[in-house]
Amino acid sequence: MNKCKVTDLRNKEIVESRSGCRLGTADDVEIDTVTARLISVIIYGRPKFFGLMGRYEDLVIEWDHIELVGEDTILVDHCPSPKRRKSRFNFPVFFR
Repeated sequence: MNKCKVTDLRNKEIVESRSGCRLGTADDVEIDTVTARLISVIIYGRPKFFGLMGRYEDLVIEWDHIELVGEDTILVDHCPSPKRRKSRFNFPVFFR
């Protein structure tokens, strides 16, 4: 059994295994504090208009859909509709 820290998951490329499509990089994770289990990996949405208009919605990938965590990449099986959540960076930079 190989071990991996949560900090090692950050900035790994996430690739869909069937199509080879690059989904983005792992930016954050969600952890259930009651059971101490990792729930999902989050990819932050792309910035709109150089970040001045906020961001697109985040992509949340459930841990059950992750097939393999490698040294540089995370392989994800085909998930029909990944959950999207509203980005927490919705306001332009100059309003923060």
